[in-house]
Amino acid sequence: MAIYHFSAKVISRAAGSSAVAAAAYRSASRLHDARIERTHDFSNKAGVVHSEVMLPDGAPEAWRNRERLWNDVEAAEVRKDAQLAREVEFAIPRELNQADGIALARDFVQREFVDRGMVADLNVHWDIGADGEPKPHAHVMLGMREVTEDGFGPKVRDWNRTELLTHWREAWAEHVNQRLAELDIDARIDHRSLDAQGIELEPQHKIGPAAARMAEQGLASERLQEHHAIARANGEKILAKPQIALEAITHQQSTFTTRDLAMFVHRHSEGKDQFDAVMAAVRASPELVKLGQDRRGEDRFTSRAMIETEQRLENATIRLEARRHHGVAERHLDRALAHAEGRGMILSAEQRGALEHVTEGRGLGNVIGYAGTGKSAMLGVAREAWEAAGYEVRGAALSGIAAENLEGGSAITSRTIASLEHQWALDRERLTDKTVLVIDEAGMIGTRQMERVLSEADRCGAKVVLVGDPQQLQAIEAGAAFRSIAERHGSVEITQVRRQQEEWQRDATRQLATGRTAEALEAYREAGMVTESLTREAAREELIGRWDAERAADPHASRMILSHTNQECDELNALARDRMKARGMLVTDIAVKTTRGELLFAAQDRIMFLRNERSLGVKNGTLGSIEAITAARMDVRLDDGRTVAFDHKDYTDLNYGYAATIHKSQGVTVDRTHVLATPGLDRHGAYVALSRHRTGLDLHYGKDDFADRDKLAQVLARDRSKDMASDHDRHHERFAAARGIGRVGEGLGAPVAEHRPAHAPELTPHQPIHTEPAKPRGRFEGLRLRVPSFGAPVQSRSTSGRDTPVPAVPQPQVDLGQTVQRYARAVADIDRMTAQNLPALEYQKKTQVRAAQALEAIAPGALRDLDNAFAREPALVSEAANGRTATAIRAMQLEMEVRTNPELRADRFVQGWQQLRAQRDALRGWDKEDVRTQVEARMKDMAKGVEKDPAMGAALASRSNQLLGKRWSPEWVPGSRNGGMGRDLTDIARAKEIGRELTRSIDRGRNLGMER
Repeated sequence: MAIYHFSAKVISRAAGSSAVAAAAYRSASRLHDARIERTHDFSNKAGVVHSEVMLPDGAPEAWRNRERLWNDVEAAEVRKDAQLAREVEFAIPRELNQADGIALARDFVQREFVDRGMVADLNVHWDIGADGEPKPHAHVMLGMREVTEDGFGPKVRDWNRTELLTHWREAWAEHVNQRLAELDIDARIDHRSLDAQGIELEPQHKIGPAAARMAEQGLASERLQEHHAIARANGEKILAKPQIALEAITHQQSTFTTRDLAMFVHRHSEGKDQFDAVMAAVRASPELVKLGQDRRGEDRFTSRAMIETEQRLENATIRLEARRHHGVAERHLDRALAHAEGRGMILSAEQRGALEHVTEGRGLGNVIGYAGTGKSAMLGVAREAWEAAGYEVRGAALSGIAAENLEGGSAITSRTIASLEHQWALDRERLTDKTVLVIDEAGMIGTRQMERVLSEADRCGAKVVLVGDPQQLQAIEAGAAFRSIAERHGSVEITQVRRQQEEWQRDATRQLATGRTAEALEAYREAGMVTESLTREAAREELIGRWDAERAADPHASRMILSHTNQECDELNALARDRMKARGMLVTDIAVKTTRGELLFAAQDRIMFLRNERSLGVKNGTLGSIEAITAARMDVRLDDGRTVAFDHKDYTDLNYGYAATIHKSQGVTVDRTHVLATPGLDRHGAYVALSRHRTGLDLHYGKDDFADRDKLAQVLARDRSKDMASDHDRHHERFAAARGIGRVGEGLGAPVAEHRPAHAPELTPHQPIHTEPAKPRGRFEGLRLRVPSFGAPVQSRSTSGRDTPVPAVPQPQVDLGQTVQRYARAVADIDRMTAQNLPALEYQKKTQVRAAQALEAIAPGALRDLDNAFAREPALVSEAANGRTATAIRAMQLEMEVRTNPELRADRFVQGWQQLRAQRDALRGWDKEDVRTQVEARMKDMAKGVEKDPAMGAALASRSNQLLGKRWSPEWVPGSRNGGMGRDLTDIARAKEIGRELTRSIDRGRNLGMER
């Protein structure tokens, strides 16, 4: 992931520094210092890939010689405390190859420094860290004096201006992001945490073993001193502006605990006194918002900026969802479906439902699809219908490979979100009200980025369709935006898995999707697809042996090796190549310089491309096999059937493609997968890894990592879902009032009037810190309450259709998902008996009573809400009975909200009324009189129902245009000017009048229909 780092400092004699020595070290060269008659030799230093002295116009050409340049600088300064040079250091995105990284740095140095008249000594370092990942960065030493043909003139004071440093910091971010977007690289750097003067927290150097030993021995270390100096400077910046810390800590998590804050402050402060001062400053900041306690009893916090971002996102989704301008005519849908069937693609009932959902008029659609359910196939049909209706369809995804998969599966032209945002910043490729933007793998998109994209769509009047699975890999940045949007506005689910060929494996994928990881693992274990070894090393060998044998037996099948980390993938790639060489398949190795170092490739090698490149049509994660290779060139057949060829000097972002990280595999489908489990896995990674295959998988683990299969199941079932600040709101109105935020849809109100600083236990920097993010969901999910032994009876469904009292009975501790499943099973059992004209058995009735009692104990009214949800969507009964309770719980929550919110009841009433009115109007002629009478009877029942719900009647008063086609003008009602009971009487009278007016409209419509 690209990072932002830009720092500047002065090289001064007062600090004992020498410009010649500094230049020798940064360029890894041998330079003689004439002033002190000493030679500085750093020619053995590794990692310097480019050194160049860049001169402004009119500078002496002799300064191209680095030794001459910096000796002249030393000679021009006579003071003992003279400032010799300025050094600027900035990080180069590791997503770039060396050539592009050097070009990026040169262009920036030329434009920002040399063109201003400065002498610049540029040195690009391409170090490789302990994790094997490159850490490219550039050091630029700059002259501080004006340059003339005769040498150095006076110092230029304007080059010291704070405003110029601020400009350089921001210009570097813009420069990098523009180049990344041009290369279609799915990464960007973010400088928005800078304050108005460009101050940011500087990353500290790692303290290696040598520096640590020097510190233990009481010896000075320049690197250690700089490390502490940066920490001290960062602490001072946070003290001056505490929101810097809040912006940094909420970059990857929406909420945090006191321990999270202590860990962050410890990294960015020096000594106990500064640590205590910084902690106090951050906790007293008006930008810090306390959310209350999570389920572990820990106080959780967020920043005001995060709350405002979530509110903007919520408002944008509300406006998008409320629009009804993007409908697709039925003839276009029928034609698209017919074309799909002609190609042999028959959509399932769930896919058809999702298709109808995304092509209806509303401006926001949400599709949650389990892994391998055919989401892309459904979107391909939708694309054809949208285009036939005159819409422009665009696709987007967080990563390049995900965009490629979306385009390959649906034929929707797709690109990365970073690339889209870059074009919008340049006022290019704007969305319009005729655009449909499909965003795939939406669960991986953070809150801030999702807000920017949806707000842009809202401004332009475009339609947005979000597609993904919140339970797969989580967003890298803060938040769970897709899950939150789906919970708030509803979604359609595609749960019928199609990828796996055998039904039991499809069931296992559904179990992984719904958090029943242990059940899925047990199913694969019983099928002989889970292998335990004594050590991880033995597990690797066993995995590669199984992979090699299966590859030899069926060389045409596609397969992939998956693990959690790059380091493990490197080990597995090496072992796989050894097996290929042993079988005589890799004959002649050619050494190729890549961004990961020199690698040996041969014909038939599997490779992975690590950088998006439009000219080749490859993305970060694209896989292929080498068909031919020479010392200068490579021909590769990609897995999609295309062939690409390139010179090694033009594309060096390559690695072996036998093994890949699980993150690289999301959206990928192969015939067979081989998975090495390591302790870093969780529920989300396991779900992705164990659902990529069509025919089967092999899961391997070592007992040194997992003592037994129970421990394996426990680790692979860990839920690390990201949260939103709004997840911790149990009472929305209080949440809004406490933060000066208006109701949903009203935007932000006045600023927070009061802030109570946290009073959590103080922590020392050395205290062990361990916490897990809170994982709240909807109103009901995750609740674990003890059912009381005694209480008032509740009502449940009965076989006769009448409510039956449910006696209070003691129950063990339960949670909502299990209780909903148990109740749904009882309902389904009784419904099956009823369908056969048989009476329900006594034990079935008792089971239903116990489940109903447990359900009502979790939340009063939950039983009625679930029954209403089952009545509206009967298919939910069998779905919940089989353990897929998420949709039923969301439907139950919706029923609760409708039950308690008259505005929502009014919305549902209007929708139902308009549907019935449309049915009635379509039933013309004497031959349809009986059916028309039945529809009108239902409408009259609805009209009478209004009189029984005064609160809903009051809400319907403002919706008269939708109900009657005109504004309603109520008669004067006594008591309307008074409060209290007068207001209640007014609502009752208003409801009765609306009910009577609706009944009259039915009669008027009937007369009009008969006249036709």
